[in-house]
Amino acid sequence: MIVGAVGLIYSFVSTPASVQEVEEMLAHDEHHGEHETSATHQSGMKQNHENLNHENKAKHTSDDSHNKSHAETEGHEKSHAEHVYDQLKNKPWSAIYTSSLFFFLIALGAFTFYAIQNASQAGWSPVIFRVMEGISKFILPGGIIVFVILVLSTLQLNHLFIWMDPSIVEHDEIISNKTGYLNDSFFLIRAAIYIVGWVLLSRVIVKNSRKQDENPSLKLHKKNFKLSAIYLVFFIVTESMMSWDWIMSIDTHWFSTLFGWYVFASMFVAGITTIALVTIYLKSRGYLEFVNNSHIHDLAKFMFGISIFWTYLWFSQFLLIWYSNIPEEAVYYIARFNDYQLPFLGMVALNFIFPLLVLINSDFKRVNWIIVMSGIVILIGHYLNFFVMIMPGTVGESWFIGIPEISSILLILGLFIFVVFKAISSVPLLAKNNPYIKESKHFHY
Repeated sequence: MIVGAVGLIYSFVSTPASVQEVEEMLAHDEHHGEHETSATHQSGMKQNHENLNHENKAKHTSDDSHNKSHAETEGHEKSHAEHVYDQLKNKPWSAIYTSSLFFFLIALGAFTFYAIQNASQAGWSPVIFRVMEGISKFILPGGIIVFVILVLSTLQLNHLFIWMDPSIVEHDEIISNKTGYLNDSFFLIRAAIYIVGWVLLSRVIVKNSRKQDENPSLKLHKKNFKLSAIYLVFFIVTESMMSWDWIMSIDTHWFSTLFGWYVFASMFVAGITTIALVTIYLKSRGYLEFVNNSHIHDLAKFMFGISIFWTYLWFSQFLLIWYSNIPEEAVYYIARFNDYQLPFLGMVALNFIFPLLVLINSDFKRVNWIIVMSGIVILIGHYLNFFVMIMPGTVGESWFIGIPEISSILLILGLFIFVVFKAISSVPLLAKNNPYIKESKHFHY
C-alpha cells in the first residue's frame, strides 16, 4: 500500500507541466521515428527511400508556396499537443479512478451476492456469511474514495468527464442537450444517494447478522430477509444509474441500453470470485472448519455461470452495434479496436475463454489451486474490462500500463485487504444462530 502511494504521487508529479513540454516530447518522438526509418531504408530499402525523398521535396515545395497551409498545419500541431497534454494529465487520475471503482464494486458485488442468499433463504451458504460480510466492509471506504474523485472532477481538477467542461458543452449540441441530467450538482446528489443507500443498508443487515450470535430469535432473521429484498430492489435501479453516471458518461456521445447489466455482471462475478479466494485462503490457514468441497464447488459454479452471463452481455452489445453499423454507436468499439486492441481482446479471453476451458469441468471446481488460479485470471480480466471502459474516453491513445496503473492497484488493493481482513478477524467466523446453519454445516453432494 505504501509502495502504491509513493508510486501514485510520483505519477502525478511527473506529468507534463505545460503544453510546450508536450510539444518537445512529440518533436523528439517524431525525430526518433524518422531516424529509425532512415536507418531501415539505408540498410535494405533504398528505392523506397528515394521515393520518400521525392514526396518530401514535393511536400516542401508545396509548403513554401502555400504559407497559409503551413500556418494551418502549425495550428493543428499545437491543437494536437494540447490534446495530448490533457490526456497525459488525465493518466494518473484515470488510473486511480479505475482501481478505486473496481475494488469498490467488488465489495458491492460481494454484498449483493450475500443479500441474494438472505432473500432466497439459501441453506448452503451461511458458513461463509462472515466472509461476505467482511468484504462488504470496504463499501464505505471505497465509496468515500470514489466520491472524493467525483467531487474533484466537478472542481475541474481533472478532465475525466468531458461534459463537466463548460467550454466543450458550449460548442457540443449533443452534450448540451443532456445537461438536464449531466450537470455537476445533480451528478453529485445522485452519487451521494447511491453510496449512502448502499452503505446504510449493508451496515444494518450486517449488524443484524452479528446480533444473531447473541440472540437466537427469528425476528432478526426475518428483518434481514425483508431488508435484503429492499436492498436488491434499490440496488438494481441505482446500479444501472451508477453505471451510466460513473462510466458511460465518460464517452458522453455514446450510450447502450445493456450497459447497466454489463457492468453488473462484471462486478458480480468479481465479487463472487473474491469471496471464493478469501474463503479458500482462510480454510488453508485452519479457519472455517465447516467449509467443505461442496461449498467451494458451488462458489466455482457461480464463477463459471456469471462469466458466461457476462460474455453473453458483452457479445450481445457488441454484435448489435457491429451489425447495425450506426456511426454514433460504432465509434465506441472503433476506438477500442484501433487503440486498445490487446487489452480489449485480452480481457475477452481472460473473462470467457479461460473460465470456459477450466471451470466447465465439474471435478476442477473442487480443486482449490485451480479455483485460485482461475479466480486471479478472472479478476485481472475484469480489471482490464474496467480499464477498457474508462481509459479510451479519458486518455485516448496515450495509454500504457505503467507506474500510475500499477501503483493505483497496489494502493487500493492494499487498503482493500487491510479493511476486509480486519473486519473478518474482529468477529466469530460462524453465524451460529442463523436458522440454516445446520443445513450449511452438513452441506454435501
